[in-house]
Amino acid sequence: MKVAVAGTGYVGLVSGVCFAELGHHVNCIDIDPSKVEMLKGGKSPIYESGLDSLLERNIDSKRLDFTDDYSVVKDADVTFLAVGTPSLANGEANLEYLKKAAVSTAQNLKDGSVVVIKSTVPVGTCTQIEKIISENTSKKFYLVNNPEFLKEGSAVADFMKPDRVVIGHREEEAYSIMEELYLPLVIQGNPIYKMSNLSAEMTKYASNCILATKISFINEIARLCDAVGADIDEVRKGIVSDRRIGHHFLYPGLGYGGSCFPKDVKALISTARKHGIDLAVTNAAQVINETQKLIMFEKMMKRFDGKIDGRTFSFWGVAFKPNTDDIREAPSIFMATEIFKAGGKIRIYDPVASENFVNYFKDQSHQIEVVKNKYDCLDQCDALFVVTEWAEFRTADFNEIKSRLKEALVFDGRNIFQTEKVKAVGLEYFAVGKRV
Repeated sequence: MKVAVAGTGYVGLVSGVCFAELGHHVNCIDIDPSKVEMLKGGKSPIYESGLDSLLERNIDSKRLDFTDDYSVVKDADVTFLAVGTPSLANGEANLEYLKKAAVSTAQNLKDGSVVVIKSTVPVGTCTQIEKIISENTSKKFYLVNNPEFLKEGSAVADFMKPDRVVIGHREEEAYSIMEELYLPLVIQGNPIYKMSNLSAEMTKYASNCILATKISFINEIARLCDAVGADIDEVRKGIVSDRRIGHHFLYPGLGYGGSCFPKDVKALISTARKHGIDLAVTNAAQVINETQKLIMFEKMMKRFDGKIDGRTFSFWGVAFKPNTDDIREAPSIFMATEIFKAGGKIRIYDPVASENFVNYFKDQSHQIEVVKNKYDCLDQCDALFVVTEWAEFRTADFNEIKSRLKEALVFDGRNIFQTEKVKAVGLEYFAVGKRV
């Protein structure tokens, strides 16, 4: 099958590369010529495990190409719209990029082809996009919603082995084409769920918001554990053993970040508000999350009596989660911003995200030092902050940490260390909801 993908961000690029890996002929479209040239050369603009090798292999096999010209849509049986839908200042999703992609796609459509909204969009967007396409072409087309459920850091694996595939459609002809496209991925029995376009749009938002709510819930319980002297690790074990609850997304920490949860929570709240509905639970999840991102900063300020001017702090990790270079809405950004305001500096180490972090803080670059080793990151710092739970941090040498730091002080924002082992070497230890 011939496939076109508009947009080469996390979703578009991973989807295009993986469809090519399945044997389809894929053209990925991006309006940035420099990005297109980079991709043509086999270089990915994002870090994603396993993506680089698939990118190179499918370019070499002539199944995958990149262009800034929408004319490739003329040959496509299926065209995916996978452009960004970032948050506006009021929390609404910005659909301008999607609408422009829809116009360009419509002007080049093949008769009888399928247009797929892959981007995460507010409920009702399908109606807008269908109208835009109809106004810009006389060709017959089918509109499908096919939301993605990819986790950054494991997006390739998630695509190739999906928990489920959601297809929102109206015509059976459209479903048949999509079923053929996805058949190799669900041949082991993972389900394809057929539903309306509106239900598919709602499914994506509802899924992300319930996961965000689980994160905020466990973080709120961790705060209460801090206050009453309980231990969140013990409490969590008691909670997740209940099969009705499960263990996924119930790990306390510094809150959620990235490109999906913050944006989607805001967008769902905004959609509900337009319909006169107050999403009390989802609103609370957002408020709790914003507070949680600064919990370790607050503990540190209390420890230093609110005076950190001239002090330097070590950050282990700056990405919003491990196995990605994405720093969007990362707790590291919120913490660093407050440290800079208070006159402090930071020394950072992250396996892949340091460059993105420094680029974000261009005006504060004099307050940031980047190193290439987790232990060099500690030298003469006043404390260590564990910000991202990269695997290499879990096997830390606590004696080495103590010998390198100016003060033997650790703020474990991801609860990756065992309390007894940290304290046994004489480190002062702060965690999230743990009895220390």
